[in-house]
Amino acid sequence: MPNVQIKNVPPETHRVLRERAAKAGQSQQEYLLALLVDAARTPTLDEIFERVEQRTGGGISLAFAAETIRADRDSR
Repeated sequence: MPNVQIKNVPPETHRVLRERAAKAGQSQQEYLLALLVDAARTPTLDEIFERVEQRTGGGISLAFAAETIRADRDSR
């Protein structure tokens, strides 16, 4: 399995992550691995928009849908 090494972590960041891992009952490695796995599973907005643009069969454009949602939110 590949390894990842992160250098120059600010001391305060390292301290917070170490404390969070301890509170979760995990080693720092286990805690950080879980964070990375979760981050990789969660699509970015760009990835979501890319998927939406590749879909077919819809009758309206993404721009129209966004404008409609925005208008609905503004009317509240």
